[in-house]
Amino acid sequence: MVYYAGVDLGATNVRAIVGDESGRSLASSRNATPRGPTGIDVTEQVLETLREACGTAGIEPAQVDAVGIGSIGPFDLAEGAVIDPANLPDTIDRIPLTGPISKLVDSDSVYLHNDTNAGVIGERFHSDRNPDDMVYVTISSGIGAGVCCDGGIIDGWDGNAGEVGHCVVDPRGRLTCGCGIDGHWEAYCSGNNIPEYTRLLAEDDPTIETDLPLEDPDFTAKDVFDLAGVDELADHTIEQVAHWNAIGISNIVHSYAPLVVSLGGAVVLHNEELVADPIRERVPDMVMSNVPEITVTDLGDDVVLEGALASAMTDGTGDRRRL
Repeated sequence: MVYYAGVDLGATNVRAIVGDESGRSLASSRNATPRGPTGIDVTEQVLETLREACGTAGIEPAQVDAVGIGSIGPFDLAEGAVIDPANLPDTIDRIPLTGPISKLVDSDSVYLHNDTNAGVIGERFHSDRNPDDMVYVTISSGIGAGVCCDGGIIDGWDGNAGEVGHCVVDPRGRLTCGCGIDGHWEAYCSGNNIPEYTRLLAEDDPTIETDLPLEDPDFTAKDVFDLAGVDELADHTIEQVAHWNAIGISNIVHSYAPLVVSLGGAVVLHNEELVADPIRERVPDMVMSNVPEITVTDLGDDVVLEGALASAMTDGTGDRRRL
């Protein structure tokens, strides 16, 4: 039997899956992404998570024929490594991936993708209806997009195409992104940064009443969405986040002309009515070209992992014709 594996390296969790030649999942594993002290610690956790998935599947890692990886970026694609990830501590400056995984499974067939590119591979591989021109957008701890144009996944020469979360939506640059640059979409609307944006909006208008724990270091985006409809500041924040999200999605539509935009990531999946619905409502008024169908992924938080597995099965392309 032929075995394939997929790895999803996120800022919060490392996940791995082992499947057979039909794409059927045999086993999976999940661990927390280490916060350092170095990138090697993250690499070791990736390897351990893959070992665990193989063990649960009852196989040795060397029996895996190919591995697909969907990972946070940015990349040094030539070296198969993540460099200076925006949503991990500054001490983590380099995370080797393809080399160590290749040694673990004793195969050169290891395919590294931006996590959102793995997401769009997963969307297309597991659906008969998704077209050759579509975009998968994740709004989670960070924001990014996987783009399929004319049937081909756009990786970019360095693997960093689709970093739409680092497009400027606010030229005033009132908030600084985790990458260190001001005004980025991710700085306002990602799960990691919504709390800071909420605090900024509270400073802008001290008369807004709120029960949000703004001074609590454990204050999260979930707190904001949980008080939707009952807290003035929470509602104001959600309204402003919707504005920036619609701008970001409209920019994607004008850049790539997708027929479908599929949304995913924890912020969307846990708050579809508060996040996805406002995007659907606003984008038609911002777009001068074709307005795409805006959906939420059916694969939930497995979309990147399933895309990574599909990448392994199709020589890194996600193209079913390679099966």
